Amino acid sequence: MARKKVFYGLTDRPPMPIMILAGAQHVLTLFGATTLVPLIFGPAMGMNTVQMGAFISCVYFAMGVATLIQTHPKLGSGLPIVQGSSFSFIPSIMTIIGAYGALGPNVVMQYVGGGLISGGLLLSFIGYSRIIGVIRKIITPIVIGPTIMAIGFSLASVAVEGNAANYWPVSLLVVILIMFFSLVSKNKYANIFAILSSIALVYLLCLLASLTGIFPPGHPAFIDLSSVAEAPWFRYKVIMPWGPPKFSLLAFGALLAAFFAVMIESIGDYHSCSYAAGLDDPTPDMISRGIGAEGLNCALAGFFGAVGTTSYTENIGLIGLTGVASRHVVRTGAVLLILLSFVSKLGALIATMPSPIIGGAYIALFGTIGALGIQILMRADMGSQRNVLIVGFAFLMALGLPGWAENNQDLFMNPEYGAVLSTIGGMVWAVLKTHMAVAGICAAICDSLIPGTPEERGIAPRAPIE
Repeated sequence: MARKKVFYGLTDRPPMPIMILAGAQHVLTLFGATTLVPLIFGPAMGMNTVQMGAFISCVYFAMGVATLIQTHPKLGSGLPIVQGSSFSFIPSIMTIIGAYGALGPNVVMQYVGGGLISGGLLLSFIGYSRIIGVIRKIITPIVIGPTIMAIGFSLASVAVEGNAANYWPVSLLVVILIMFFSLVSKNKYANIFAILSSIALVYLLCLLASLTGIFPPGHPAFIDLSSVAEAPWFRYKVIMPWGPPKFSLLAFGALLAAFFAVMIESIGDYHSCSYAAGLDDPTPDMISRGIGAEGLNCALAGFFGAVGTTSYTENIGLIGLTGVASRHVVRTGAVLLILLSFVSKLGALIATMPSPIIGGAYIALFGTIGALGIQILMRADMGSQRNVLIVGFAFLMALGLPGWAENNQDLFMNPEYGAVLSTIGGMVWAVLKTHMAVAGICAAICDSLIPGTPEERGIAPRAPIE
C-alpha cells in the first residue's frame, strides 16, 4: 500500500531549527483544542479571568509533561504522539461540576483532581500490567476504524460551525494554503511546515487588515494585541494550585466512562500514528506502555490542577500531512508547551489567533483524522457484507446516539434514583454521549459476536513494511 513519504522517521533527529519550528507546529495544532477544554469548564465552574488564566497555564504544563512521558520508549509507547486535553472527559467533568459546583471552582477542581488521580492510576495499572492485552483481542481494525472515523468526522461542527463559519474567506484561505504546501508544492520544507506556514501567513494578513482598519473591532478575524500588553510575563503556580485533591465515588465513577473512551481512542491512535509514520503496527508491549502512560499522565494532571489527557489525533494528522514523524520533534514541542505554561505573554499572543484561522486548520486536520480511520478499515476485508453492516451500524450510532443521550440526561441521572444509581446512570450517560465510545462499543460487540475469519476481521498476520 502506498504511503506518503516520511522525511524524518521515528528516531531521526532533524537540525535544531527544523526541530524547533516543527515542534512549534505541533503546539499550534493542539493549541485550539487544548485551550478549548478549559475554556468550556472554567465558565461552568464560575471561574474569573485570573483563575481561567491559571487554569490554562496548568493545562499547558500538564500536557507538555504528558507528551514527554508518552514519547519515551520505556515509559510510554515511544511513538511521536502529542498528549492534549481530552474531549472525552467533558461529559464526565460536567457531571462533577453539577454535583459540586455550588462549592466553588477550587473545590470542583479538587474533586476533578481526585477523580483523575484514582482513575488514572487504575488505567495505568491496566496498561503497565499488560491486562490491556486481553482487552486488545476484541479491538480489531473493524473496531478501531469506526472509532477513529467518529473522532474526526464528529468534530465537523467544531471545525465549521464553531470556527470556520465565523468568516469563510479566511478559513478557506487557510485550507487552500495547507493543500498547496502539503500536496502541490514539491519543496521539502513547504511540505514539512504546511500547517505552520499557512497559519502564520494568514495570521499576518489578518493582523495587517486589523491594523489598517479593514477588519474593524468585533470582526471575527480582527486581532487585538492589547491583551498581550496587559498580560503578566510569568506564572509560577502550576502544581496543585487549587488545593489538595479530594476523592469521591461520584467523581471516580463519572470519570470511568471517559477513561474507557480514552483507552479505545488511544489504541486506535497508536495504529494510526504508526501508519502515518511509516512503521509496522505497534507491538503489544508498545500498546501496554502507551496505555500505562495515558493513565499516569491523567494522574499527574490531577496533581497539576489540569484536566484529563489523551493522545491527540489531530497531531497524527499533522504527521500524515507533513511527513515529519520524529519523536524528537514532538518532544521539542512538549518542551515548548511547558515553557509556554510559564510565559504568560506567549500564551496571550497565541490566544489572539482568530477563530476562522483555527477553523481552517481544523477542517484539514479533522478530515485527515477521519480518513485515517478509513485507512485502518482497509486492513480488514471491506468487501465482506459482515464488515460493511458492522461498520455502518457502529458509525451511524456514533453520529446519532450521543445527541439523543444529551437531550435525555434526566433518564440517566435523576435524584429520585438514589446516589448509587444516579452515579451509575451518569457513567452510562457519559459513555453514550461520546461519539467515539459509542462507535467502539457497538463495533466491538458486533465484531466479537458475529462469526468472521481472521482475514475478514483484519487480524491475520501481515507482512512487515519494507
